[in-house]
This record gives sequence, structure tokens and C-alpha cells, in this order.
Amino acid sequence: MIYLPQSKIEIEELNFYCDFERLKNLKKKKKKKFKRIYWLLIDLVIMAVVIILLLYKPTRYKGLDVSSTSLEQGQVHPYLTHDLSPQLHNGLQSGAPFDFVVKQVPMNEVISWSDWPKQAEGTNFSLPELFFEPGRIILMGTATTGGVDFIVTIAVEPELSREGLLNLRVATVKIGAMNITPLARLIAKKMYAERMSTTYVDMNSIAAKIAASLLDDRAFEPVFNIEGRKVRLEKFTIEKQKLTAGLKEIYH
Repeated sequence: MIYLPQSKIEIEELNFYCDFERLKNLKKKKKKKFKRIYWLLIDLVIMAVVIILLLYKPTRYKGLDVSSTSLEQGQVHPYLTHDLSPQLHNGLQSGAPFDFVVKQVPMNEVISWSDWPKQAEGTNFSLPELFFEPGRIILMGTATTGGVDFIVTIAVEPELSREGLLNLRVATVKIGAMNITPLARLIAKKMYAERMSTTYVDMNSIAAKIAASLLDDRAFEPVFNIEGRKVRLEKFTIEKQKLTAGLKEIYH
């Protein structure tokens, strides 16, 4: 049996209750709608911040470039032939430990004379620039993917142990202003493991040892073959715009 209101007061009370419920439901809907709009705005702000961070360009990065038309085929930069090479030759001829000095500005010119851009996994890397800072080496460059340019920054902090082992520790990896170091380390280790499992690599070569140090955080004995002689890195200092390596010839 359904009860129906009879008196005017009961009808008014029922109408009031219905209006109250409608108002209550309307407020709930508005509140839900407001929450959806609020979280959508938050998502948009986060997305905008991420894009700004990724597209950020450090003010000191200029991106050195040399047009290939200005270089003769096989041309070697004078800094290599007139400065670095004589340093090594004269140091070895002396028969004593010697300092090998690399300067930032001319070294950047040497790098820019290489064949750019480099391509990997559908991404072009170009306009590299090297920086020497106290205790660290920084490489910046432009990574282009999908028609969008991103500035990549990699900071390496070399470490020489008491046992004389060198580790080229990657301290920071950034895209724009966004620090992606933990992710970059995971990707680098995975890439290194895949390369080692699918391709033969001569682990005695200095290039393989450097790659293992950069990608897999492995220290190695810093012995280099120069002019048919074995030379060990005994010490190094990295200052603003200059790297000084203390080298010594070994005979065993």
C-alpha cells in the first residue's frame, strides 16, 4: 500500500524535500565537474612544465658547427698536428713523466670538424660543444627527433683510484633542464649488455674499456699505445677550460 500525502502541509513538505534532494544532487554534480576540471588543469600545467624543461636551452651552449664545404677531404685540424701531437712526441722523447694539456676552445674546433650529425635509433645528434670545469667534463649537443630539437647535457666526473684504475663516471644526464640521470643509467647498462651479447667486442681495446666505463661504470687500467709505446695516465686535473693529464711511459 502506497501512502499519498493528503494535506496541503504534507504536499508542501514533500515538494520541499524533493527540491532539497535535487539541489543536493546538483551540488554533487557541480563538485564532480569542478574536480575533473581542476585535475585537468593540473595535468596541463604539469605537461607544460615538462615541455618547457625539455625544450630549455642553456645560455652557454652555442653549438659549434663548421660547414663541410669549408674543409678539404681528409683535412686534419692544426691543433692536432701543431700542438697535441708535438706535446706527446716531445714528452715521450724526454724519457721522464710529462704533462699533456688539452684546451677547451681549440678542442671544440677539432670536434666540430668531425662528420656531423651522428645518427642512432632515428635520432640525429649534432652541434656538439665540450666544456672543462673543475673536476668534470661536460658535453652538450642537439638531439633532433621527430623534427624537434632537444639540448642534451652529459657531465662526466673522472676518478682515478689508489690502485691507478680510471673510471669515467657519468654524473649527470639532462635533456633541456630535466635531469634524467637514473633513467639514462638504466638505458645505458641495458644497451651495453645487449651489445655485448650480440656483437663481438675486443675488451682489450682502449675504446671498449672507455665504453664499458661510460655505459657500465667499469674502471680500467688507463694505459694507451702512443707512437708504439705504452703510456700510463698517472694523474689529471680538470680546470676551467683546461685538462692536464700527467703521463708516464711504462716498459712492461
